[in-house]
Amino acid sequence: MKLTVRNKAAFCLGAFGKDIVYMLVNSYVLYYYNTVLGMSATFIGAVLMGARIFDALNDPFMGVVVAKTNTKHGRYRPWILTGSIMNAVIIYALFAVPDGMGDTAMRVWLAVFYIAWGVTYTLMDIPFWSMIPAITEPGSDREQLSSLARSASGIGDAVPTVLTMMVVPVLSGTAALTSNFVLYKPGFRTWSLMIAVVFVVTELIFYFNVPEKKPEKTESASIGQMFGALFHNDQAMVIVAAVVLVYMAIDITGNLILYFFQFDLGNTDLYSYFTAVCFLTQVVFMLMIPLIRKKVEKLHLFIAGIVIQIVGYLILLAISFTDSYKGMWYIFLIPGILVYAGYGILNVMLTVFLSDTVDYGEMKNGTREESVIFSMQTFTVKLASGIAAFLSGLAIDWIGLVTEAGAEQTASAITGLHFWLTVPPMLLLVLAFVVFRKKYRLDDSRMKEVQEKLAGRRNAG
Repeated sequence: MKLTVRNKAAFCLGAFGKDIVYMLVNSYVLYYYNTVLGMSATFIGAVLMGARIFDALNDPFMGVVVAKTNTKHGRYRPWILTGSIMNAVIIYALFAVPDGMGDTAMRVWLAVFYIAWGVTYTLMDIPFWSMIPAITEPGSDREQLSSLARSASGIGDAVPTVLTMMVVPVLSGTAALTSNFVLYKPGFRTWSLMIAVVFVVTELIFYFNVPEKKPEKTESASIGQMFGALFHNDQAMVIVAAVVLVYMAIDITGNLILYFFQFDLGNTDLYSYFTAVCFLTQVVFMLMIPLIRKKVEKLHLFIAGIVIQIVGYLILLAISFTDSYKGMWYIFLIPGILVYAGYGILNVMLTVFLSDTVDYGEMKNGTREESVIFSMQTFTVKLASGIAAFLSGLAIDWIGLVTEAGAEQTASAITGLHFWLTVPPMLLLVLAFVVFRKKYRLDDSRMKEVQEKLAGRRNAG
């Protein structure tokens, strides 16, 4: 299927919109309910992780439902549109906790709407990424669309991460950041509404401008057969494991970096500048993937991404041992650029690899399960964010970080914050490196063989 420039632009806009809402939730739910509303960080983390465990049941079955969908509007787009509208309503509710609500009621509100957010996000996220292997062939076209879409999603990630702590005070009527965090409540409510509207508009543009191939009429597989095909796809399972480890590493950093700037450096304006540079780096590296791929084997590129991130974390840890780092905050841009450059590479390559496992699975098992395989990506990304949020919340309470306005932090709390920002992410990346290096086999030459065998079968059929 040959995509036009308009098709690709609309696909990228859809990726941008869906990651705006994802990153607002991923980066600020813990901060909003903990720092602004005063809820226990450990409890918040437990709710976020529990919701992701719930998704363990929900996401794969949603993949099966999508695989069995066959409407005049396509297999994927109806779910993308429906899920986007529902998710936009939920995300507003998540950041619009009614005034005067007690702690117990707020806990129930968080649990109900966060689970609802995960379910409705699943409705649109699985079919969205499932379209890449469905509308492209392995090779340059698929890698180009993956690179462009992930770059657009990286920009979507950056918008709430960079702008939230600039915009929320203004929308709250305080004009600038204050030490009274509860004043940010109306700003978060208005900001989430604005994000939700942009999200729906971008997905509508996607819906009307990205075509689908008419689903082929094939014998309907049972749910058991679909899951059997998935779990017999050993290469898909390797990538699923890598997704969990890579995303957990970056999500722990994403959850705690705002606390670092606010409670150690004492300046969240610097946080906005820092994240702006980091996300710009991420997007640039994602856009460069098609050019780099002309000279570098894709498996080597993935390993390079992990190594670059680990080096960034090592530099960040080393800086934290110096006595004068507070006076030269800009030095943190060096490790920040390395961490997000490496993550940008990994983000694109994981999408490419997972798309390739669809073709590999078809060759090996005789069935092509885009939505079922990509349901595992959706589940694992959210699972990783949930576990990361739980560990981050646990860490905040365990190290004794005090999130009350004007509170003094102990030296042990700051040291603990530095440890959690760097050491756990590095260990996770090392494990991802070991798993990938030992188990993943779909290099360029192997994928060429896969395509030749599939082409032979189709021609024979």
